[in-house]
Amino acid sequence: MSGAEEETKRVSRRHFLKGSLALPLALTVAGGLLTVPSLRRADARGFYLRPPGALAEKCFLGACIRCGKCVQACPYRAIRLAETDAGVAIGTPFIIAREEPCQLCTDLPCIKSCPSGALDKGVTEVEKVRMGTAVIIDRENCLSIRGLRCEVCYRNCPLIDRAITIEPRHNPRTGVHTIMEPVVHRDKCVGCGICEKSCVREQPVIVVQRTPLPQQDAYEF
Repeated sequence: MSGAEEETKRVSRRHFLKGSLALPLALTVAGGLLTVPSLRRADARGFYLRPPGALAEKCFLGACIRCGKCVQACPYRAIRLAETDAGVAIGTPFIIAREEPCQLCTDLPCIKSCPSGALDKGVTEVEKVRMGTAVIIDRENCLSIRGLRCEVCYRNCPLIDRAITIEPRHNPRTGVHTIMEPVVHRDKCVGCGICEKSCVREQPVIVVQRTPLPQQDAYEF
């Protein structure tokens, strides 16, 4: 074998070894790109804001057939389908309240369009919807709590004076003014996200979170 042929053989072997190492590495990186977002999706709040009438998450994932009919039925285009970064929730409907909240259509067309029961047809009134609960997560930056007359979340709430009320209290900063504080009542809040969308701050100080379990006043034995 000539020197040129031997050198060509060594180069070919080197390229083969590089390719053999590069393929598993590429697959590992690609796998990471697919799996890591599935752990951090559903917004930083840690859950997907589902359409009205959605079953509990595990039941919902089992019942939803990913048909997209609720997306088509929503007149406000508030409902979208989860993409590849959603893991097992891929193709399921959810809402990003800050971009386009649920407008609580009185006839609830999304529920009526669902063929699988993932959206409970027993929910026929908007007051009975339970998507989550609005929570003021940044009291320091809430304009109303700081003593300014904002109250935008309150005035835009579709269940005004029920889900959100204004509670006046003394302003300790000035000593003479009144703070008109918005207060969310979780037994009435449906979690539509309209307050989150309405918040005038760059980062909303009120957001929809998963409805917390009611606290017990005493231990059960």
